[in-house]
Amino acid sequence: MKLLFIKFGKAVSTVKRDGILSGGKRVVKSFFSMFKKVGSGDILFITGGVGDSARYRTHHVAEELSVHGFKCSVTIQDNPLLPSYADKFKIFIFHRVFFTPKVAKLIENIKLKKGEIIFETDDLVFDPQYIQYMDYFHMMNSLEKKLYENGLGGEILNDPFVKTCTTTTSFLSDKLRGYGKKVFVVRNKLSKKDLEVTNGILERKVSDSVKSIKMGYFSGTISHNKDFATIVEPIKFLMKKHPNLQLLVAGPLTITKDMAEFQDRIIRITFMPRDKHFENISMVDINLAPLETNNPFCEAKSELKFFEAGVLEIPTVAVRNNTFSEAIEDGVDGYLAADFQEWTMKLDKLIMDEELRIKIGKAARSKVLKDYSTVASHDEDYYEYLRNILSEIK
Repeated sequence: MKLLFIKFGKAVSTVKRDGILSGGKRVVKSFFSMFKKVGSGDILFITGGVGDSARYRTHHVAEELSVHGFKCSVTIQDNPLLPSYADKFKIFIFHRVFFTPKVAKLIENIKLKKGEIIFETDDLVFDPQYIQYMDYFHMMNSLEKKLYENGLGGEILNDPFVKTCTTTTSFLSDKLRGYGKKVFVVRNKLSKKDLEVTNGILERKVSDSVKSIKMGYFSGTISHNKDFATIVEPIKFLMKKHPNLQLLVAGPLTITKDMAEFQDRIIRITFMPRDKHFENISMVDINLAPLETNNPFCEAKSELKFFEAGVLEIPTVAVRNNTFSEAIEDGVDGYLAADFQEWTMKLDKLIMDEELRIKIGKAARSKVLKDYSTVASHDEDYYEYLRNILSEIK
């Protein structure tokens, strides 16, 4: 019953944020996903939702593993048949799963079958002490907040039966090892369909004769106001310097009043389906990836803003933190910036030099195709671990 109230709270927020039509479609999709047929195989992913987090951490990872010979399925935790799936798979990967009696029954059945449970997370939501750093948490309604009372999935992570975790970043892997777990970093990756869509966009793209330059910020969720605030001053400085500079903002971001003077050069785009999201990225010349610093919740974020733009040959300037520093070779396939001076200097270089934008963009795409797609995946240690587990379970 508690999960039902939480789902209702999330549905209300989704419709309020995205509108009746778009938000309503997402709510309906979430409802019908619980009835999707699940077969049998090696690995079952169980996820708590149907958004981008579930897309990247269950559907895309399942596709990655299928490329390497594993038979995978994905289901949502609301599935009425959930406890019965202990008989159909050997390895069970729990992603952002709220602990309910139905989930507890599935876990009990897995233990009886001597299956393997893997805890999966792509955010610092499993430990309640860090929730205060989650900006969006303070905007949630009271029903949504109940999802994080004990840390999302905390009961599963703290179960001694669970020996292994997967996650997206080195920062998160360090946190999970503190629980005494074996941890594999399985980075977010683009799917086969993503590559088809983005390849098509690149093939159709024509040179823009208009001399304006567009910087783009793709917020995705309502939780990025403080992230964007870290680069407002560099953006204002550059928009004053370059009258042909525009800012495209996608998603539910609040633009501060002190940017009102540039209102006619700010383009707003609401939530869009994934294919259209990539088209929107292709419209910009420079991609922005700021994050609030000295915030552990932000430190846990993955580099997907880099590779979603990079696959379209769009250069990114990103915050100089651990995750982006691991992903971007500064000045080669992107830029890293830590303060006003760096953000201003590096963005200015890209604004002024079209050939540099093209060069950095092509280098970014090369890296993405090598390291950030399911079809070119190479998490060999993880695959070998899974094969060993499957061979041991009868």
